[in-house]
Amino acid sequence: MFASRQASGIPGLAPTDEKDGNLPDIISSSSLHEFLVNLHEKYGPLVSFWFGRRLVVSLGSIDLLKQHINPNRLLDPFETMLKSLLRYQSSLNGDTGESHMRRKLYENGVTKSLQSNFALIQKLSEELLAKWLSLPEAQHVPLCQHMLGFAMKSVTQTAMGSSFEDDQEVIRFRRHHDAIWSEIGKGFLDGSLDKNMTRKKLYEDALMEMESTLRKVTKERRGRSFNRHIFIDTLLQGSLSDQQILEDTMIFSLAGCIITANLCTWAVYFLTTSEDVQQNLYKEMDRVLGKGPITHEKIEQLRYCRQVLCETVRTAKLTPIAAQLQELEGRVDQHTIPKETLVLYALGVMLQDSSSWPSPYKFDPERFSEELAMKNLSLLGFSGSQECPELRFAYMVATVLLSVLVRKLYLHPVKGQVMETKYELVTSPKEEAWITVSKRS
Repeated sequence: MFASRQASGIPGLAPTDEKDGNLPDIISSSSLHEFLVNLHEKYGPLVSFWFGRRLVVSLGSIDLLKQHINPNRLLDPFETMLKSLLRYQSSLNGDTGESHMRRKLYENGVTKSLQSNFALIQKLSEELLAKWLSLPEAQHVPLCQHMLGFAMKSVTQTAMGSSFEDDQEVIRFRRHHDAIWSEIGKGFLDGSLDKNMTRKKLYEDALMEMESTLRKVTKERRGRSFNRHIFIDTLLQGSLSDQQILEDTMIFSLAGCIITANLCTWAVYFLTTSEDVQQNLYKEMDRVLGKGPITHEKIEQLRYCRQVLCETVRTAKLTPIAAQLQELEGRVDQHTIPKETLVLYALGVMLQDSSSWPSPYKFDPERFSEELAMKNLSLLGFSGSQECPELRFAYMVATVLLSVLVRKLYLHPVKGQVMETKYELVTSPKEEAWITVSKRS
């Protein structure tokens, strides 16, 4: 059964357990990312291990990523993982023409809903600013909590429309979102969900509740026109089945929330740790925007802001892992990757590789003023044409938010706070991240 491991000749682990493969090792490393960091340190940039009885190959360097030949590069790796975790039909197999069209529709949905909800995202940012301005000067602000709330409002209203202007709806959505994410966030199902009936029921109920909400919205929007275009509207204009609309809205709502919330959290947190970066960002905002509001057109001119967000993604290792199925036999380096192998891109390992990023642990937006750094980031799917639609959404929302906060506030760290990191499909602070704010005069 394990013969093909020798055949592929890729260095790595033999299965620890006949049925579970290396799952016990992953669980004892506390996350897939940390497991891969150790594995790549030990065996080099190309490694193999076992997920249950399936051979997995992980790539840990940008050079190998460039060489990886996979005939089906059309897929969004992040979406692929979420779909399999939610047990949705992945577009991994079937007509690529259709899945290509579906992906285009999805991307257009994100683009159009961002444009028509730009003022809404501004309004939500202003509301958060007002909340922070009303706090007593030295009060600690729970950053993760506030950013998750802000992201949830932005994503639910942009994806699913005005019924989410009601805070109770958002709170309900958040409860289900948290229940679902706490199970799938780890990025692999370790089988423990099936052993625990209470947890399994919580998860499945939350999923059902969320799906029924989405069905309700789809029904309300079908065949009618509204003055504000939302994500679901674009999907309704395509030739998708109801199930496909449901799945795509679910993926966007789940991934959109968690990526936006954590990009905003880490960006603000890193700004509190560097006065210089904060000051440079303020100067750029002041120069480009003056006293006026941010506009869609002006976002392009905020080059330094984009560098800050890129460096936030890199330093936080925002999404540390992407996965693709090697449908046809592929190659990397001098090794053959057998077909049906699951190929992981250990993005978190690549983002802290000192051969690609000098002083990899330093938060330094200046590094992205160089063409090569931007190129590397695009190769990893965090910028440019390869970037996933949820991340593109998050960049835009974070830019609007920072343009509102940084022009009115100084952001300060809380002394003595040690930030520990939780690596899941999306990286977040392990505990609440606290900051303080004071008014810019």
